[in-house]
Amino acid sequence: MASHKERIGVYPGTFDPITRGHLDIIRRGAKLVDRLIIGVTTNMSKNPMFTPEERIAMVMREVEIEGIANVEVTGFNALLMKFAEKQGASVIVRGLRAVADFEYEYQMAGMNQQINNRIETVFLMADVSLQPIASKLVKEIALFGGDITHFVSPKVRDDVVERVGVLGRLGDY
Repeated sequence: MASHKERIGVYPGTFDPITRGHLDIIRRGAKLVDRLIIGVTTNMSKNPMFTPEERIAMVMREVEIEGIANVEVTGFNALLMKFAEKQGASVIVRGLRAVADFEYEYQMAGMNQQINNRIETVFLMADVSLQPIASKLVKEIALFGGDITHFVSPKVRDDVVERVGVLGRLGDY
């Protein structure tokens, strides 16, 4: 009988902060592979609210709360395909919310395939109720004093509210 080669997937992102949408993709992506590695990338161009170390700890905590056993979390600051190769991944998991996401992700998948055609990109559509959620919008709502309860877990909400307290709110409210 042939031995089963472990199927490893990578789900990359900034997770600044991790949202209910991210957790939905993690839950579903973890079912497709033996081991799902959440790659928390630095991506300073996105003007992060949390440090890479804080985001890694936040993702680890949320995955543990969700009870998803076959997930690991690690940081990376490299070309995605180089990171995936180093992890032994055969699959990149990406979440899609809208047509705009698809256009960008389609282009990225094409470029990644040119770099390494042995690693497949798998797109998972976000749950309909979670499609509008984006970390950027969650941060913006919080910075203007809005309620982010429906978009993130209670612990992440507390983390964001605490950080907004340090950064200061924006606008008139």
